[in-house]
Amino acid sequence: MYCPYCRNADSRVVDSRLADDGSAIRRRRQCPECGRRFSTVETTSLSVIKRSGVAEPFSRSKVINGARKACQGRPVSEDDLALLAQEVEETIRASGVAEIQAHEVGLAILQPLQKLDQVAYLRFASVYQSFESLEDFETAIAALRADSARAGSVPAGAQRPLTAQ
Repeated sequence: MYCPYCRNADSRVVDSRLADDGSAIRRRRQCPECGRRFSTVETTSLSVIKRSGVAEPFSRSKVINGARKACQGRPVSEDDLALLAQEVEETIRASGVAEIQAHEVGLAILQPLQKLDQVAYLRFASVYQSFESLEDFETAIAALRADSARAGSVPAGAQRPLTAQ
């Protein structure tokens, strides 16, 4: 690591800390030549390969924008979307790949979006799973109902049945 002050080719690490929710390492360095200190941030690169074959850096903001479109008119906050994007990035990074297809990023959004809002999930899934008919929607809704029944929860937007008291 070159010293930004004297351009010496050597430096020593004085301190290391995790940054950005553990996805980066911040290192405090000292130059043995001039004695000045400076910081570096190390991150792993994650590239998304688009349909055209062009690679671009992974962007949480693109995940948020895509999920936001599916969540239009739904009770989902910007903080919820930010957490969803963080979860998607962590899932992709945990897979250990440096490059991922754009379609795979869309599929990685499905699970956290399903937990966040089932209507938004259906909207998003209809695009990324290429729904072509009403039967595709019915199958997805049946799977959501089955998941909800297993979890013992009520789907988003549904009401619990009234019970006699």
